[in-house]
Formats: sequence, structure tokens, C-alpha cells
Amino acid sequence: MKTTRTVQKILANYEGETPGVKAKLAGMLMNGKLGGTGKMIILPVDQGFEHGPARSFAPNPAGYDPHYHYQLAVDAGLSAYAAPLGMIEAGADTFAGQIPTILKVNSANSLIPDAAPKTQAITATVDDALRLGCSAIGFTIYPGSSAALNMFSDIAEMRKEAAAKGIATVIWSYPRGEALDKDGETAIDIAAYAAQIAGLLGAHIIKIKLSTDHLSLPEAKKVYQSEKIDISTQASRVRHCVNSALGGRRLTVFSGGAAKGADAVYDDARAIRDGGGNGSIIGRNSFQRERSDALAMLNKLVDIYRGKA
Repeated sequence: MKTTRTVQKILANYEGETPGVKAKLAGMLMNGKLGGTGKMIILPVDQGFEHGPARSFAPNPAGYDPHYHYQLAVDAGLSAYAAPLGMIEAGADTFAGQIPTILKVNSANSLIPDAAPKTQAITATVDDALRLGCSAIGFTIYPGSSAALNMFSDIAEMRKEAAAKGIATVIWSYPRGEALDKDGETAIDIAAYAAQIAGLLGAHIIKIKLSTDHLSLPEAKKVYQSEKIDISTQASRVRHCVNSALGGRRLTVFSGGAAKGADAVYDDARAIRDGGGNGSIIGRNSFQRERSDALAMLNKLVDIYRGKA
């Protein structure tokens, strides 16, 4: 596999990283229809753990089968497929070498009482990722939760082990918890902070949500206003979050969120592209659609990230 200059430039930002990690990042960046462009589309299927099977897969019952998601990611020419241990194990042999995989190593569920601190249990290991041939581990943190510091400590240790064994780390940085109201979870100052935290924890790929123009923290609001930071459009907010990811030196991709109309998905992708983001991690908006519709939508997203739509 010969890497493009674009990919080589991205990898050069990971100074001091092990060759194994860089090889795994290169494998994802060079895979699929966006291979070599520096853009990525990743299929995440951890929603069964997070929301339950019916909420996740009943809209498209084929999705109950883990092989469906592997095949969708392969046929759509995506950069990687991310899922918890059981789903990766259920297709790791059949699809070995066909699509880079990301093992989601922690998870929550919707049965936990609302009053409990927002956190996730560690449900897989770095050695599981090695055994299954994964390119990366994926780990969720909840900045804003009273349990966040423990999550930071957990991923710091797992990231260290993964890097030593040549496995990359993807951090889902999702603001949530007692310190934030609903508007705060997607506020631009909080989203940028979440990107910064993930970068400082050593994430090789940072996953955050698209933000609103709401400013949550009074002290941050003063700076945004005094420094005239542009947060007026989705593209400008993406640009600010990318800059917060260590000056754009870390791959930053954005969540697709809850199921919505195709036009809204395309508008999000254009904003990510125009703001300098590296792509989308898009789950429910792909696998909850009938397969042919999902493939058509994912093909359109590839065209958008290639600047053709």
C-alpha cells in the first residue's frame, strides 16, 4: 500500500508515535472510496448496547445480524467499522482483512438510572483488539460528568497499552453529566473543550458531535465575544473544533446523531468538509435505512467529501 502525500502529511502530525499505530492509521486513511483523501467515513454500531435492540434495529431488521453491518461497510467502501466486542467477534473471521475495525472497549446502556453519574463500563481489552485484528480501540468519555476523571484515567492507561502494542485509539468525547444542561451538551464552547480534552488524552482520532452556536460557560462566553471567534455557521463551528483538536493536528470526525432526513445528513457533511473536518462517523442514519437507500446515501457522502456534490 502506497500512501498519498495527503495521508503522509497527516501521519507526520503524530510525532513520537509508534510505527505500528501510524500503520493502523494509514490503513484506515487509505481504505475504501475515500482512501488517500484525508477524509473518512466510519460505520459505528454500538447503539444496541446504548439504546437496546428494537430501538436500534427494528427500523431495518436486517441490522440484528452483525454480518449485515460488516457487509454494509465493505460494500459502501467505508474507512472502518466500529462496534463492541460481541459484534466484532461475530464477524471477525468471515470479514478478516476486508474492512479495518475499531473495537469499542467501553459501553453504557439505557437501563442505568437517570440519577446515576454518567459513565461507561469497560467491556473489552486491548488484547481483544489484537486477537481480532482491529486497527484501533474506541473509548467514550463524558466531560461534564462527576465520573469523568475516572474515565480519563481509564483511557490514559488503555491508550498507553494500545500504543505499545501498535493499536490506534479513537476517543468518543461526548459532553454529558451533572455539570451540563441539555443545551450545554452541544454548545460550541463545550464541543471545542471536548475536542481539546480528547487530544490531550492522546486520541489519534477524535469523535465529537456537531455543535450549536450556544455558549454555555460564562467565562468562555466572554472570550468568544472579546476575541470575536466566528461561530455563526456550522462550518465555522467545525473549523473552531478542529483547531481545538491540537491545532488541527489530530484527525477529527463528527457524529451523525439521531436518524434524520437525507438532506440534513448531506448538509452536515458539507459543513464538516468546508470546516476542515476529517469526516463522519455515521451509524443510525445509515444502518436504519434499507440497504439500497443506505448505500446510495453513503455514496453521496463520498461525493460530498470529494468535493463533487
